Amino acid sequence: MSTMVGRRILLGSALAAPFIRTARANPIQMRVSVDTTSTHGRTRSIADFLKKLEAASQGEIAPKLFDSGQLFADRDVIKAMVLGQVEMAAPGTWLVSAYVPEADFAQLPIFYGQPVETTHRAIDGIPGDLVNAQVSKKLRVMIPGRWIDLGYTNWYGTRKPLTTLADLKGLKIRNSGGFAQPWRARFFGAVPNMTAWPDVPLALSQGTFDALQSTNESCASAKLWDAGLRYGLIDHQTMGDYIPMISDSFWNTLSPAMKTLVTDLWAANIGIYRTNLATDQQRAEQELKAKGVKLAYVPPEELEAVRKLMMADQTKVALEMKISPDIQARINEAIAATN
Repeated sequence: MSTMVGRRILLGSALAAPFIRTARANPIQMRVSVDTTSTHGRTRSIADFLKKLEAASQGEIAPKLFDSGQLFADRDVIKAMVLGQVEMAAPGTWLVSAYVPEADFAQLPIFYGQPVETTHRAIDGIPGDLVNAQVSKKLRVMIPGRWIDLGYTNWYGTRKPLTTLADLKGLKIRNSGGFAQPWRARFFGAVPNMTAWPDVPLALSQGTFDALQSTNESCASAKLWDAGLRYGLIDHQTMGDYIPMISDSFWNTLSPAMKTLVTDLWAANIGIYRTNLATDQQRAEQELKAKGVKLAYVPPEELEAVRKLMMADQTKVALEMKISPDIQARINEAIAATN
């Protein structure tokens, strides 16, 4: 029996057979924090998972999702987990990199403008496994399975039209943290600015920055056209991902059967969540256009040419990002088949 088939059978059995309830007087409370809106793809994915988890555990786990940064902005949620203030979160790799630098390896120049399959070969393969092990040990969390794709990061602006990459020069551009995003802005002659996502609409409307690095879906779900968004330059500069994590303190309260239920539920649904978010990105692209946002597209041959130029700095960027030569070698091995 293959591992995949075995997991499906186990999951089916777990969902079909009733749990033998313990003597626990009350359900296990599970606070879950995200800082994206209720309509954002990540929020909806986590909400769906929690609904299924509550049902499958027959109420033994009682999750409560706090979206839109009600509890914490993503930049603060990892510390909150360590302090026991929240039981689950899914921060972006760019924020996890503050604790485990190699979590953000998919922002290396080698991934610029690449198809999603290239990123998946790395994050779902040995490089991703090595990162998960580091994150679990350092942050005292359990990672239930594969990461949630956010979608491709592009450039979006307010007053200055964005038609080519040269238009980025001199702009003040918001990013969500880490080293690679600001490096990429500087590569094109722009000035990086880090602003937490909940603060973006107001900051954009007030002119705190001229443009931002984000995704179609994130811009659309936040209705950034109301804050002055007018232009987009699509270059698929990197595939953003969120790393799901559950605090060890919460995880250790679960029975072995309940732990299996959690991981099997995640495995059964993450493919659906990734597909849904990819669909969301396509739908959001059309919505942005419908709202008057003018989108320009960097041609594939230019993406390849720019990536080759960026690769001259690959070693320097990897060193600054604190990505080890071993991980770099594993990345090269993982994506060799797609290049």
